[in-house]
Amino acid sequence: MHSFPDHLLKGHANFMAGRYAREKDRIRDLAAEGQNPTTMIIACCDSRAAPEMIFDSGPGELFVLRNVANLVPTYQPDGGQHGTSAAIEFAVKALGIANVVVMGHGRCGGIKAALNPDSKPLDTGDFIGKWMSMLGGLPDQIVQNELMTPAERQTALERISIRNSIRNLRTFPYVAALEAEGKIAVHGAWFDISTGELWVMNSSGDFVRPDF
Repeated sequence: MHSFPDHLLKGHANFMAGRYAREKDRIRDLAAEGQNPTTMIIACCDSRAAPEMIFDSGPGELFVLRNVANLVPTYQPDGGQHGTSAAIEFAVKALGIANVVVMGHGRCGGIKAALNPDSKPLDTGDFIGKWMSMLGGLPDQIVQNELMTPAERQTALERISIRNSIRNLRTFPYVAALEAEGKIAVHGAWFDISTGELWVMNSSGDFVRPDF
């Protein structure tokens, strides 16, 4: 059996000596009283785009769901395994989340795979290809535009995918009902790994850099 990764053990030691020591009372309160976050972030599992880092948040502040390419499926209460849908249901029904943010990012590997389905090492026959099929014909529409560069195609699909996930999120009846009542807000955001910039969707669906 392999030894536990040394860099993780060292990281935990730094956590205990640093952040845990500074926030011990708060963390213990969370353990005793439970979590009460007001915002859910649906983000990509890319190691470079961690929501807790991007939003400088502490323990208990964000309910984070991460999957490949931050995709949200449509509402499908069947016998399948729906990890993403289960997390959404828990956040909305059990935690009473007030904000749901679908956050994509630049240079997303899942989006790159959707635009280049025959590329290696991803296998369209197992999981990634089937997962990314939630985008339907959107990648083909982007690829057909020969005037766009590969980087422009990728950014375009990353942002279109966010809109598509938001549309799918609104097929969940309790999300749609709470949004109509003004009890929950659905947001879109796109993070540029290279520059650290955050772009947010406005009421028109355009991505803009917020003024601070």
